This record gives sequence, structure tokens and C-alpha cells, in this order.
Amino acid sequence: MTDSAPNFLFDGPTDARATILLAHGAGAPMDSDWMNQVAAALANEGLRVARFEFAYMAARRTGAGKKPPPKAEKVMEEYRQAVAALGAKTPLIIGGKSMGGRVASMVADELADAGQVHGLLCLGYPFHPPGKPDKLRTAHLAEMTTPALICQGARDPFGNETEAGNFTLSPAIELRWFADGDHDLKPRKASGLTLEQHIAEMAKAAAALADRILAGQ
Repeated sequence: MTDSAPNFLFDGPTDARATILLAHGAGAPMDSDWMNQVAAALANEGLRVARFEFAYMAARRTGAGKKPPPKAEKVMEEYRQAVAALGAKTPLIIGGKSMGGRVASMVADELADAGQVHGLLCLGYPFHPPGKPDKLRTAHLAEMTTPALICQGARDPFGNETEAGNFTLSPAIELRWFADGDHDLKPRKASGLTLEQHIAEMAKAAAALADRILAGQ
């Protein structure tokens, strides 16, 4: 937990119809090449994107040491604080890459009930640790009421398409598979597909989620 307000990195129009707040994955910062690509694609769909870092990742920028990522439960309060600090004036979708998306999913319903959040976007959800498909991290997803979109690579080691039948997900969650994608949604060259295509498709799906949320208000 941190008492300091997070530093946000913004993309997209200030008068966008919706805002997306994204947290990074366990090992890479909010301004990694991948996160930059994602933010640019979402902004290209007319969405306002705000990115922030958990304290352990922000500390790596200050020479405070390379702290390992804490358990997701330990940074839930940091995500709540980021939502409060952002103070979005338009409908807010929270989410992130891998761990960041998982943490967002763990606070989504409570923040939605409080009127602070309206949707969830998970990019490469860590359904289970690699090689441990029996250790599912999906119990809270079965009861979720917040409109949600999970974008998942079909061969993601944290949960692939052949395992989809093992995931119990709420009807509020749309699970979209990206052909031959890995944990970053990146397909192999032999597939004939590209990461750029998948990220563009992800952004369009996120924009459609925002539009569904707006239509329901």
C-alpha cells in the first residue's frame, strides 16, 4: 500500500466518451513497448487511456531496488487509490495487463457498486500459473456483475483456449480468443497474423465494450 498519489500517463482525447485505466503486468512498467502499443490503439478508437504503476514498479525508477512483485491481494488498495486519484468524469473501465488486470478484476464489483467503475478490461488474464492448470484464479470471476472483456491469446501459458471449459465465468464476462496469441497476444510468424492486428482487434473490442456500457446508462 502507498499513501502517495500515482503518476498517470495519458493517451487519447480529453473529451473521450469513456476512460480506461490500465495497470501493468508483474514484470514490465506502464511505458513498456507493449503497453505503449496498447494505449495508442485504444486512443485510436477515441478512448481516453490512463496508465499507472504499483509502488513496487515505480520504486524501480528511483534506484530503490528491484523489488519483486507482491501478491495481487497486496496491491488491491493501490488500485482503489488510483481510481480515486484519477477522478474520471466519464464512464470508467478499469483493467490491465496480466497481474494488473487480475487486480482490477478483484476490485471491480465493489467499485462498480460504489458508482466509481463501469467496466473491466483484462489483457492476458493469468487464469493459472504456467504449468499449473489446476491452480485456477477464477473464483471471483464466476460471480462478477461488472461488464467485462478478457482478451486472451489462444496459446497463453497462463490459460489457453483448450482449457476454456475449465474456466467458470460470469455471463457478464466476454472472453475473446486471439488466434495463435501468447500471453502478450502475439502470434507466431507462421500463423500469418501479427501482433499489430491483434492489438487493433483488441482495441475495437474494448471500444465496443465502452459503447455497450454507455448504451446501458
